[in-house]
Amino acid sequence: MARDKHVYTCTACGGQSSKWSGQCGDCGEWNSIEETVVRAAAGGAKAARFQGYAGESKVQSLSDIQPEQESRHPIGISELDRVLGGGLVRGSVVLIGGDPGIGKSTILQQAMAALGKSLNTLYITGEESLQQVSMRAHRLGLSDIDIGLLSETRVERILDIAQKEKPQVMVIDSIQTVYTDMLQSAPGSVAQVRESAAQLVRFAKQTGTALFLVGHVTKEGALAGPRVLEHMVDTVLYFEGDSSSPYRVIRAVKNRFGAVNELGVFAMTEDGLREVANPSAIFLSRHAEDVPGSVVMVTREGSRPLLVEVQALVAESHLANPRRVALGLDAQRLSMLLALLHRHGGIAMYDQDVFVNAVGGVRINETGADLALILAILSSYRDRPLPKEWIIFGEVGLAGEIRPVQNGQERLKEAAKHGYTKAIVPKANAPKKPIAGMEVQGVSRLSEVLDSIWD
Repeated sequence: MARDKHVYTCTACGGQSSKWSGQCGDCGEWNSIEETVVRAAAGGAKAARFQGYAGESKVQSLSDIQPEQESRHPIGISELDRVLGGGLVRGSVVLIGGDPGIGKSTILQQAMAALGKSLNTLYITGEESLQQVSMRAHRLGLSDIDIGLLSETRVERILDIAQKEKPQVMVIDSIQTVYTDMLQSAPGSVAQVRESAAQLVRFAKQTGTALFLVGHVTKEGALAGPRVLEHMVDTVLYFEGDSSSPYRVIRAVKNRFGAVNELGVFAMTEDGLREVANPSAIFLSRHAEDVPGSVVMVTREGSRPLLVEVQALVAESHLANPRRVALGLDAQRLSMLLALLHRHGGIAMYDQDVFVNAVGGVRINETGADLALILAILSSYRDRPLPKEWIIFGEVGLAGEIRPVQNGQERLKEAAKHGYTKAIVPKANAPKKPIAGMEVQGVSRLSEVLDSIWD
């Protein structure tokens, strides 16, 4: 009689070993090894694997394969369509993660309601009962929409029903609650998540079903389960937002059918998530008068320019090591910019606490915020505000040069659209033709900016 096999799997990378250890030998992560049990095949035979996505294996020449135009089906929620690259692609698998209660199930139920008007849909819940899903639908005003519902956690049963119902769009809420009979480990374990997702992804590719998978996140904000899960799917979306704020942001970090780092902005209301028509408005405070330490910049998320207010607070420190706190910005880059300010501006901050923040909870990952952040810090330090009609962006190099950023013209046009009358930008981003209603000052050195901005 065949015996079950015990293997030890890393939750970070999915690597397997025959014994437990404190550190993964593949990725080097500590305390990430978990024991899983693999059920032996009946009669001691080797367990059969699944058929590939393309069916029979056959070598073909690249020149003989004609690309097919991918057919997209718009969901009808423009912000979600933007993040997905224009709509759902047939046979695509989308993994969406976020903190508990942030709105993952809500946005998916709204999306299924919009798609249910023209497509056959199936919503599978493993976390809630059908009554709970129905209560949310009534609260969102979606009770009259035809959506197929199923409460099931066993993958084999889910696939049998899906084969009969033949849905065109299917939701699994969530992947951590489902399990397969192939394994004896508990639902949510590394092996169960990987094998269950593999079967569901295989079904989606073979049948052309568009599939949404809901994933839990860890306390660090990363998707729970094996890291390989993100490589198995076509698109990975992260739901971001502060529980104290009504605004929610969906960010695409992987997309085989569209641009990555695309952003969709929503507002949580009593009737569900509503699209924000003008996202720049939520990232601006619009002070009645000029305020020290406040600078507005234009960042770019995917294909969209966004106006974001960067705030800084500089205060005398009574600690041996002054604090450097960055919210929504890179803390290590903040330390580098303070060194640049000392080296090229002669202004030392070694006895000052520096706090910086991106308004609205947005995260700025690009280097185009460098110049705006330096001027916000200097404005707070000198207690001298910059005019609120100014817009500033640009990357600052270690030699003190102001480097250009991508899509500078689009950023300037977005700022002019919102009524900003002066822009301080890298010289290479200065437009050749004047922009109506806006004065653009191109700069090439940090020292040039620091000497001229407060005459």
